[in-house]
Amino acid sequence: QPDVLPALLAEVRGLRAAIEQMTSAGARAQLLLGRVQLQEQRIANQIRRLDAVRSALVPAERGLDESAQRLKSLQQGSPNPCDAGSPCQAERDWELKEANRQYALQQAEVGRLTAEETFLVQDISTEQARWTEFNLRHEELDRALARR
Repeated sequence: QPDVLPALLAEVRGLRAAIEQMTSAGARAQLLLGRVQLQEQRIANQIRRLDAVRSALVPAERGLDESAQRLKSLQQGSPNPCDAGSPCQAERDWELKEANRQYALQQAEVGRLTAEETFLVQDISTEQARWTEFNLRHEELDRALARR
């Protein structure tokens, strides 16, 4: 039966190709799943950082408000430099200078934290878009494998 041998050979080649394709698809699926998990970890880490920044921002803003109030209070101080009960002019000038310095430091810290918060929000959005892309690829691969 000369026709059986070529048919069997063709069938074996077809099976080999199918096995190679399934093996390749399985490896791609595992790689893609690993990428999805890595993205999830990145997003979780960025969210933790964002939470920490937001937690630090609240007291920093409160400190900025307190510094602003103290500075305003010192600027509106007694017009007479050495009245009874008021600090001498040199001491008052030093306090005003120190209050200005403290206000500037608080303002810089709030600015830094606000900028970091903005960066993290954008970074999380980018990472979530990547996660969505990887997840879509994974679903496409899963559908392709289910059809076979």
